[in-house]
Amino acid sequence: MPKLEFEAVIDFVADINEEKDCLMSQDNTQDNPAALWFNIDIPKGHDFKAGERVRVIVEKVS
Repeated sequence: MPKLEFEAVIDFVADINEEKDCLMSQDNTQDNPAALWFNIDIPKGHDFKAGERVRVIVEKVS
């Protein structure tokens, strides 16, 4: 069961190294307590681009 789920637009895709990139979505004001954002490294070979919407799901694994 998901603990947290939200949708956001990818603001930017950063080249980290030969093996991975970083997807980022950030609230530039931090004034809205309801605004959620992410910064996650993923393996190269993805097809994500800035401007696309993604769903982020965070679950506890035990």
